[in-house]
Amino acid sequence: MPGTVLLLAASPAGKGCLVDAASVLPVLAAVPPAVLAGTETANVVELADPLEPQAVLTRLRAAAASPGPLTLFVTGQLQLDRRQRLPHLALARTTPATVRYTGFPWHWFREELRLRAAGTTTVVLDLHADAESWVWLRANALDCGPTVAVHGRVAPPPGRRRVAVPTYMKAVATVLRSGGRPPLEQLHHMAAARIAGEGEVGDLVLSGTGTGLPGGGSTGAGMGVHAGAGVNTGAGAVAARRTEPGAGRAALAVPAPSGPLPPAPAHLPEVPAPPAPVETDPYLAITAAVQAGRHADADALAARCERSAAVEHGAGSEETLHWAEVRADLAMFAGDAARSCRAWMAVADARLSAGQPADAPAVEAAVDRAHHQWGRIGETDSARELGPALAELRARVPGRREGALDHVHRQLRRLQPQTQS
Repeated sequence: MPGTVLLLAASPAGKGCLVDAASVLPVLAAVPPAVLAGTETANVVELADPLEPQAVLTRLRAAAASPGPLTLFVTGQLQLDRRQRLPHLALARTTPATVRYTGFPWHWFREELRLRAAGTTTVVLDLHADAESWVWLRANALDCGPTVAVHGRVAPPPGRRRVAVPTYMKAVATVLRSGGRPPLEQLHHMAAARIAGEGEVGDLVLSGTGTGLPGGGSTGAGMGVHAGAGVNTGAGAVAARRTEPGAGRAALAVPAPSGPLPPAPAHLPEVPAPPAPVETDPYLAITAAVQAGRHADADALAARCERSAAVEHGAGSEETLHWAEVRADLAMFAGDAARSCRAWMAVADARLSAGQPADAPAVEAAVDRAHHQWGRIGETDSARELGPALAELRARVPGRREGALDHVHRQLRRLQPQTQS
C-alpha cells in the first residue's frame, strides 16, 4: 500500500524567528519518497513556511485520511498563545501577540491523527521552543496521541539574535540519504547520537508511542521524554510499538472538508473500554462495522458504551461525552449530516453547561463540527429546523474563523421559502 509523507517546515518571518526551519526541506526532498515513507511507493506533500493555520489543517487532514502508512516530518518552533497558554507551531505570520490566530495549535495534530490505525502513523520532530514554551514543556506533555509514534527533539531557545539550525532533522535526512531506511527507533538513535556528538546539549529527546511526560521518565503508553543530549537508552527506555502496515486497528477516513468552515477534526479519544459483552477493544468492532457498511450496528455499540460510561462516571463526564462524540462521528460516516449536527450541538451544550469556557478547544471543536455538518445537510427542511439552534450556539461560541455567525444567518435566509409575488 502506498505511503504518505508530509514535510512541514514553519517559522516566523523577521526577528521572531528562532530556527531556519525551511533550510531542511532541500535535504529531505533529496531523499527518495519511498525511503521517507518506508513503503514501496509514496506520495509526498511539502509545506514550506505556510501562512495560514487553516491551510496546514487542510493538508494535514487530507494526509490523515490516507489509508496507508503516514509519516510527518515537522520542523519549526513552539510558542504559547497568551490567552489559553497552549502550544502552537509558529507559522510565517506568527508574532507573540498573534499566536492564537496565526499559529497552528499543537492539539490539532492530536485531533487529526486520533482516527489513524495504531502502528500506521509516525511523527518526526525537530522543534525549538521559545522561553515561555520551554518552561511550559517542563510541566506539560507535548502530545500527538496515544497511537502515534513520535521521535525527535525539542531544543531550548538558541539565544539572543541567533537563528538555530534544525540539526536533528538534517541528521535524519543524512542517514536516509546514505541508503536504506533503518527502523524508526534506530533512525532516531542514529540522528540523536550524531547531534550529540556535535555538542548539542539540553534538548528534550522524544522517542516512543503515546503521551509525552515533561522533565523525565516515560509513560506506560510508551513515550519517553527526557532532558539531555543523549538518546533514550538503557533500562528506562521504551521502544515505539510498531506493527506491519495493515495490522491492528483499521483507519476510519475523515471526509475532506467543504464549505467556508472546515470542521475541527473528528476524534476517538482513548478511554478505558467499558464492560460489555463485545470484543476487548470496542474500537475494533466499531471500525469493522463502519468498513462493512453496518452503520447502525456501529452506532448501537457506541451507544452501549455511552450508557456504560454514564452509569460508571456520570452523564456529564468526559468518558460519556467522548462516546457522544464518537456517535456524532459515526453519523457523519453514515452520511447522516443532520444527526451528526444535532449530536455535536448536544455535546457543545453539555460542555458549556458543565462550565467549560466558550473558547475551550473541545467546545470550539464541537461547534465547528456541528456547523460543518449543518452545511452538508441535503434536506432543506432539516437544515432549516436546525439552523436557529446552531445560530444561537454560534453566538455563544464564535470560534476562530471570523464571520461564522454571519454565515449561519446568510444560509438561513437562503433556506427560507420563496414567496410568490
